[in-house]
Amino acid sequence: MEKLQAMFPAVAGLSVQHTWSGVLGVPRDWCAAVNFDRRTGIANAGGYVGHGLTGTNLAARTLRDLILGDDTEFTRLPWVGRHARRWEVEPIRWIGASALYAAYRHADRRETHSPRPETAITAKIADTISGR
Repeated sequence: MEKLQAMFPAVAGLSVQHTWSGVLGVPRDWCAAVNFDRRTGIANAGGYVGHGLTGTNLAARTLRDLILGDDTEFTRLPWVGRHARRWEVEPIRWIGASALYAAYRHADRRETHSPRPETAITAKIADTISGR
């Protein structure tokens, strides 16, 4: 809450009732993807991992151009045609994802209280494990 109040002083005195970590929407490689199969007409986009608002807007523009068959700057982005490795089976997936989120929360706490502007080693390790 300290960091939120530092960034947005107007929320001082308020409490956070809910948070979202998006475990269900996180692809295995933590990278967004946009796909369109012209043969079946099936399109999909997702895996924005913290970039939902801007990611969905850009994904919609990319899907529009893919569906229309236009060759644009959007259809040449590296997320077009990207397929992430599948997650491990349950409960290994849940244990791994929960452990990674715990590691990132720990790193956030360390970085918040550190005088130096560098990524915590915990986050670097979690990035390596997650494939980021």
